Amino acid sequence: MLRFRALAAACALATVALAAAPAAGAGAGTDDPSIAAALTTAQTRPVATSAAPPALLHALQRDLGLSPQAAADRLAHESRAAATQTALADALGSRWAGAWVTGPDATLVVATTDASAARTITAHGGTATVVRHSLATLDGAKAALDRAVAATTPEATPLWYVDVTANTVVVQSADADRTEAFLRQSGVDRDLVRVDRAADAPRPLADLHGGDAYYIDSAARCSIGFPVTQNGQPGFVSAGHCGQPGSNATASDGSSIGTFQGSTFPGNDYSWVQADPSWTAQPQVSDYSGGAVTVSGSSVAPIGSSICRSGSTTGWHCGTVQEFGATVNYAEGTVYGLTRTDVCAEPGDSGGSFISGSQAQGVTSGGSGNCTSGGTTFFQPVNPILQAYGLTLATG
Repeated sequence: MLRFRALAAACALATVALAAAPAAGAGAGTDDPSIAAALTTAQTRPVATSAAPPALLHALQRDLGLSPQAAADRLAHESRAAATQTALADALGSRWAGAWVTGPDATLVVATTDASAARTITAHGGTATVVRHSLATLDGAKAALDRAVAATTPEATPLWYVDVTANTVVVQSADADRTEAFLRQSGVDRDLVRVDRAADAPRPLADLHGGDAYYIDSAARCSIGFPVTQNGQPGFVSAGHCGQPGSNATASDGSSIGTFQGSTFPGNDYSWVQADPSWTAQPQVSDYSGGAVTVSGSSVAPIGSSICRSGSTTGWHCGTVQEFGATVNYAEGTVYGLTRTDVCAEPGDSGGSFISGSQAQGVTSGGSGNCTSGGTTFFQPVNPILQAYGLTLATG
């Protein structure tokens, strides 16, 4: 039976409404029926009610400073917030500027460029903030930076991303003058960009030393991501920098798992391995406490949500989602569309699973820091991997 180094979660979920936030004129203006309908549908949507695995609650307690009950409550709130985020993004359209969860109750805050829409949200029990730029505008600015990489490698500028909480594009820099030259060359609207000092350059988290998990061509070691199937054939997804098409994947005991069928790095950082028919793709992730967590889907968790990572070097660690769509300039090349977290990781954790509640989020790409002093880790979202290779996530 194939033991996948991935993380799942059957979490305790309950009906959670958006926390009300008083606002001047909350009842004023025309009530937008599409927004009201989106809020009502999301808040009444049935959700799973199974208890969260003890190992998941323990990791959230350890890494986020929560009690077991507070961790279970947070998972419930975040599940409802994810459904609400999706519904409101569709309803707001071009007025959508992102969303995030905040506070001990994981209250969902919705950003919009339309004051009338914000009034509708607050009038129906939600929390909203009016901002200057839509998410589409910020994504467009980030896309200009991404296009500029094709013409020149940005020096001393390791990554950039859209920060929806600040309504800006953040560019990290180790040399302000070089970064400013890159920004000028890109043609990006400078008013949409904030430059922050970069403490460390991210790196892929592969490891060429022995250890647990799976091995690529009997040399490099990575961590298995999520189990999948393709036309009934079992396999798993992992990081692209772990192996190339045709590379062999073996278990720690030397037995053959299968062969890399697809791999992309840089650009993206994902791969998939087709396993031999003797393996079974289980919808589970190791919790490194003697148990496993069950994966039930792949709904995207909002910014601010709790998230945990499973990897063969450092085991199980948790933190929060910080930004979507980060562009990271590794020494090996640029990778687009990564999600930034404050979860720690170390070499050999690459390819391992990121999960929020019971929902698969992505596979570990790279980062900076370590699990002794803390760090920043990026993951490749799982849904684009499934779409790229026509894979079905194993769920239970």
